[in-house]
Amino acid sequence: MRFASLTAVKRLLPALVGLLTIAACSNESADKTAPASETAGTNPVAAAPVPIGKGFDFYVLSLSWSPTWCGNNDPAGKSDQCEAGSRRGLIVHGLWPQHENGYPEYCPTRQSDRVPESLGRKYLDLIPSMGLIGHQWRKHGTCSGLSQADYFAVARAARERLTIPPELASTEGSRDLPVPTIEAALIAKNPGMTPETIAVTCEAKLLEEIRICFDKTLKFRACPEVDLQACRRGAVSLPPAP
Repeated sequence: MRFASLTAVKRLLPALVGLLTIAACSNESADKTAPASETAGTNPVAAAPVPIGKGFDFYVLSLSWSPTWCGNNDPAGKSDQCEAGSRRGLIVHGLWPQHENGYPEYCPTRQSDRVPESLGRKYLDLIPSMGLIGHQWRKHGTCSGLSQADYFAVARAARERLTIPPELASTEGSRDLPVPTIEAALIAKNPGMTPETIAVTCEAKLLEEIRICFDKTLKFRACPEVDLQACRRGAVSLPPAP
């Protein structure tokens, strides 16, 4: 009987070793997987790689409050951007390569000065004017070290990595917002953003632009010189969209 028991144990031993190995591997995998509380809220878009530019230090994504621009430049609504019923609020004015001090513009490039309509039309949902698309490429895109296609792809990626809070999403009715409230609302919706990342600019008492600073991989970063250009008013007015 003792011999039979020993033989049975020997037969079971490989199976026991296999079970212990599986358990150990499961524990190791569990250790390498972040808890749900650590991964919750992670934006998969934020992890997507983007073409890396050269010849500058960081980007400024400039978002223009369209009703302010239209009221001052196209009150009759003749342009696509300002036509009645467009309901546009914040639009992408441009993606600007910056130096730590100052910024480059109208850089020499082998790329064409003209943005083909076939390319530009892909971005009219962000920058609602072929004229503005062409201007942004000539003045700023040529200094990015990127091709036209890559420059505008990075501009879209930068915009998509930014969540616009409800306070800035509505274009209904005129309203006043304190500048600190605008900054706090953006920070609350965009992890990693700080007040030093944002510059709210104004034209008289009207909201003109919101400028957000990114590094070349589109992570939020501080930009003291850009921040110095921010509006010094305590609050700004947001006129409604036509």
